[in-house]
Amino acid sequence: MRVPEPLKPVLEAWLQEYRAIRAVRELHVDEFRSLTSELSDVSLPLFASRVPAGAPVAADDLKEADVDLNTHLVRRPASSFLVTVKGDSMINAGIHDGDMLVVDKSLEARHGKVVVAVINGELTVKRLEKTATGLRLLPENPDFAPIEVPEEASFFIWGVVTNVIHKVD
Repeated sequence: MRVPEPLKPVLEAWLQEYRAIRAVRELHVDEFRSLTSELSDVSLPLFASRVPAGAPVAADDLKEADVDLNTHLVRRPASSFLVTVKGDSMINAGIHDGDMLVVDKSLEARHGKVVVAVINGELTVKRLEKTATGLRLLPENPDFAPIEVPEEASFFIWGVVTNVIHKVD
């Protein structure tokens, strides 16, 4: 196939991401959701009063505005997706089994950010640690060990987690 020279870097980046996604083993289609299929025009009322977490105060029924959850949770819909968490290695970061993560592929994966990564074909969500000696993926649960990312590993950061959608029991 012939590709115009200016489009080669774009196509190569897309192919790299596509190959990394295809390499993920044991991936179930229902674990990933396109934001266009998940988020429609959802607008919920925002009340003027704040809810105290301490002593109760008198209720205020004044509605201040409607909040569109699309704009509140997703800054870049075209580069974002949802993924469902399986496991409890990130519980101390407030990420629990069954939670949905909003992930943005366009954000830079900086030191300290929670990322969705693929290492040797395995998908994981961990905190990224960049050091002078390399990369590590850190769990937020003391029962799990950090994952060292060797130079020879097949490694790809799919995106940065921007929000957690968590059900309250």
